[in-house]
Amino acid sequence: MRKIAALCVLFIFLIPLVSCKSDFVSKKDELVAAFESSPTNLDPRLATDANSARIIGLIFNSLLRFDEKLELVPDLSEKWENPNPVTYIFHLKKGVKFHNGRELTAEDVKYTFESILNPSFLSPHRKSYEKIKAITALDKYTVKFLLSEPYAPFLINMTMGIAPKDEAERLGRDFANKPIGTGPFVFEKWIADERIELKRNTDYFEGKAKLSRLIFKIISDDTIRLLGLKTGEIDFIQNAIPPDLISSLSKDKNITILTGDGVNYSYLGFNLTDTVLKDKRVRKAIAYAIDRSSIINNLLAGLAVPATGVLPKNNWAYEEDLIRYEYNPDKARSLLDEAGFADPDGSGPKERFRLVYKTTNNDLRKMIGEVLQKNLKEVGIGLDIRTYEWGTFYNDIKTGNFQLYSLSWIGIVEPDIYYSIFHSDMMPPKGNNRNRYKNTEIDRLVTEGQKVLSYKDRKKIYSKVQKIAAEELPYISLWHPKNVAAMRRNVKGFVLFPDGDFSSFKNIYKE
Repeated sequence: MRKIAALCVLFIFLIPLVSCKSDFVSKKDELVAAFESSPTNLDPRLATDANSARIIGLIFNSLLRFDEKLELVPDLSEKWENPNPVTYIFHLKKGVKFHNGRELTAEDVKYTFESILNPSFLSPHRKSYEKIKAITALDKYTVKFLLSEPYAPFLINMTMGIAPKDEAERLGRDFANKPIGTGPFVFEKWIADERIELKRNTDYFEGKAKLSRLIFKIISDDTIRLLGLKTGEIDFIQNAIPPDLISSLSKDKNITILTGDGVNYSYLGFNLTDTVLKDKRVRKAIAYAIDRSSIINNLLAGLAVPATGVLPKNNWAYEEDLIRYEYNPDKARSLLDEAGFADPDGSGPKERFRLVYKTTNNDLRKMIGEVLQKNLKEVGIGLDIRTYEWGTFYNDIKTGNFQLYSLSWIGIVEPDIYYSIFHSDMMPPKGNNRNRYKNTEIDRLVTEGQKVLSYKDRKKIYSKVQKIAAEELPYISLWHPKNVAAMRRNVKGFVLFPDGDFSSFKNIYKE
C-alpha cells in the first residue's frame, strides 16, 4: 500500500512534466526496457547473472537454442549428428556474419569452447565442458566434438554464445565491454549502472529486427521504474515489478500485463562453513520457521508456487515425494533446543543467537528480509538485514562473504544444475557451489547423472539427489516465481518464454 500511494503521488506531480516534454515518451522505432540491476558481464563465456544473459541472447547466437516450449532447436547450426555416444557433429548455416562483417566459421566455434576450457581464462562455465576431449573443424562449416565419455547434458551446453576468434583474441578481457556476436542486435554503448544500448543488425541471417534500437535502463528504484512505464518513458519491464503493484498496473488501459509459469527458483542460501549453520538441525529449524505461504500470498500477490526443491514441477526429473518444510514454529524451536541452542528466557526478548542476512537494496527483497526477520524472531533467532547494490552483494556471495542470503536460479531445464550448485568440486571460482556444500554421495550421484543417457535411469538418479538435498538442506527452497511482463499497450509481438528469454525481441514492434 505504501508503494501504491507513493506511485500515485509521484505520478500526479509528474503530469505537467510529461505534457510539456515531447521526448519523454520513447520513440516508435525503439524499445526502452528497464532492469532493476545492471548486467555484470556481456561475454557469454564469463557471464552468470540473469540480466547479462538476457542481453547476451540478443547480441550472440549459439549452436542450439531453446524455443518457447523449452525444446532444443538449431540456431547457428543447420543440423547435428550423434553417430555414437561420444561424438557430435554440427553443420553450420552458411552466410552468417558477425557484427564486424566477417563470416562465422567452424574455427570460431572451436575457439569459443577451447577458450572456455583454457584454465587461465577462468570461465565459471569451464566445468560444464570438461568432458570435451577434442574439437575439430572438419571444414569451414562443420565442427566435430569428441567427448572423453558419454555426457548427458552436452547438447544443453551448446546454447553458449559463439564469439569471433579474431576479435575475442584481440580484445582479451575487454571483449566483455565490447561484445561482438552474430545476433539480431549490435552492441553500441554501455554506461555503467545507467544504460545499455543496442542497434539493429541490418545483416542478420534470420532477417532484420522490426525495431531499430533497444535501450536497457538500469533503474533500481521500484517506484521510479513503474512510473516510467506509466508515463511512457519505459516500454517494457519483465520480472522487476513489485507484485503489490501488478493489480494497479492491470487497470491502466495503456499497459498490457502477461503472466506465465516460469522455470526459475528462489532459495535461501547458507554458508555451510559457518559454525552455527553447518548444523543441519539449525538449517531445518530455519526452514520450519519461515512462513512461505504468507510471503507468496501477501508480498508476491500469489504470483509464485511453493518450491520443494530446485526443479519445478514441469521438469521431467521432478521428484514429488520430498520432505516438505511447512510453517511450524514449534518444530523449529524443538530443533534449535536439540542442536544445543536453548532459548535463554522462554518467550522473552533474549535470543538464542544472531545471524546476518544479505540481500540487494531492491524494495521487495528488503520486505522479504523483514518477514524472515520476524519469522526467525518468533523462534528466538536474531537476524540483521544488510542490503547492498547488486554488484557488491553478488561479489560477496561468490567469495563466501556471507552467513545467509537469498537469490534465484533462472531457466532451470536440466537437472544437471545439481552438479553445478552442489558438487564439492564446483565451489567458486570453478562453479556455483556458493554455499560450500560437501556430500560424497551427492558428488557420486550428480557425476553418474551426467554419464547415463537414458531419461528413465537419470530420473532415478536425480530422485535420490533431490531426497538427499531435502534432508540435508544446503538450500531452503522458497518458491518458483511466475514470469510477469508489463509493457505499453502499443508494444506488440512479445512472447513470454518460461525461462524469461528475450528471443522474441527481434519480432517486437510498436503500433
